Amino acid sequence: MRIVHLFLLLVVTAIVIHGCAFSRGTLGDDIKTEVIDSIKKGVTTKSEVLTLLGAPDRVLPLNGRDVYQYYRYDGKVGSLLLIVVNFSRVSIKGDDLFVMLNQNGIVEDVISSKRTENLEFRFWPFGD
Repeated sequence: MRIVHLFLLLVVTAIVIHGCAFSRGTLGDDIKTEVIDSIKKGVTTKSEVLTLLGAPDRVLPLNGRDVYQYYRYDGKVGSLLLIVVNFSRVSIKGDDLFVMLNQNGIVEDVISSKRTENLEFRFWPFGD
């Protein structure tokens, strides 16, 4: 009889006990605004871009030109763990930089976005 009570107590405890978990991950290197601002259209060369930013994360050929893509993605996950049912909320934002080089290896265009600065942990899995 005592084993039955102990078993029931363990089952109820396992159902009632819950927890929270928070995780964060980053892919790619930080893209500094000062470095982006130092790249000048029609002036900066391919070798200067490589010196400033390092090897691109991706090289895209586009009509005889090369487009260097640099990126950084930041993700955060908040989870509510209820043993039987678990809820998670994933937030991902990215910074992207595209540097278009002409056939002579001179920067033709620079396109950038920075969205990772205000990425928050969002714990509640429903709604905004």
